[in-house]
Amino acid sequence: MYNARMSESPSSTDRERLTIRQPDDWHVHLRDGALLQAVVAHTARPFARAIVMPNLKPPITTVAQAQAYRARILTALEASAGAAAAAAFTPLMTAYLTETTAPEELERGFEDGVFTAAKLYPAGATTNSDAGVRDLAHITPVISCMERIGMPLLIHGEVTDPAVDIFDREAVFIERQLQPLLQRHPGLKVVLEHITTRDAVQFVEAAPANVGATITPHHLHINRNALFQGGLRPDFYCLPVAKREQHRLALRGAAISGNPKFFLGTDSAPHPRNAKESSCGCAGIYNAPYAIESYAEVFSQENALERLEDFASCFGPRFYGLPLNEGTITLERREAAPEEAGLPALLELANGTDQPSRLVPFHAGEQLSWRLT
Repeated sequence: MYNARMSESPSSTDRERLTIRQPDDWHVHLRDGALLQAVVAHTARPFARAIVMPNLKPPITTVAQAQAYRARILTALEASAGAAAAAAFTPLMTAYLTETTAPEELERGFEDGVFTAAKLYPAGATTNSDAGVRDLAHITPVISCMERIGMPLLIHGEVTDPAVDIFDREAVFIERQLQPLLQRHPGLKVVLEHITTRDAVQFVEAAPANVGATITPHHLHINRNALFQGGLRPDFYCLPVAKREQHRLALRGAAISGNPKFFLGTDSAPHPRNAKESSCGCAGIYNAPYAIESYAEVFSQENALERLEDFASCFGPRFYGLPLNEGTITLERREAAPEEAGLPALLELANGTDQPSRLVPFHAGEQLSWRLT
């Protein structure tokens, strides 16, 4: 059993209000250009820091690219939410691993504080992953370097073998790729990102302390049936895809367990309305507008609100070796009247152009009983 209160903290709870140390998002997609300006304020609103994914076109593979992208993020945030918001938010940059990544570039970026981690995309596994890694043996020098310097490896844990059922891709990746990788590099710091299965929960629970995992809000709320309720629902399509109910329940158990290996990572992945509703709809759920409220809903439903702060605000920084945030946020419980409208069905977000970005948020049209004040 894990201790629900892992440290002295400013958290406090009652039936109607919840105050916790300011959280961080340990996995987010902020995109670039106009879409970046449209969405970045939603992440910066509750979160002090965010691990920013590097799967742009072209991907973020060098120190110079990461520095330039970080500057664009802060410029976009200042334009959309003001200078104070930009000053209060820290983007944590990651390197996109390819089979030609130079260990020296990673080490320089990590030692200079530009790269917080490096991201492993199996080639073809998800959005903008075609430049990723096809064979882990091809990046052994990079992995050895990361193990030596203590640089975390963030993994999209799915195989891309077309013979493997899409609902089994995570479990097969753990068996075929991740277990052998950790046997070859036992000191490597690994985050298995956006886990979706009971297999992943059990693997992380049994692994050494240098292995952690992030859990998204949408995988705590929906199972694979959500994709087909009342028709094909592209707004619930993400990668890894949601799995059976037994896996959703296992993720909920892990999130509220007090086990420091599991921490918050939204995997918020915005795509415009026309990109989701197309002949080949994009994978990704845009949960950033109500992410912390969504997590609070889960912890409240599980009678575990006293453990939300550790999951959202403490376990992630400790895994990454970073200080805890000093500030706090407060959520309030407010039960909506039956006739009251739910959350917006569509967001039209200013983006610095004449045409706003149109996105559907997670929980569109639903009522959430917890709201960030």
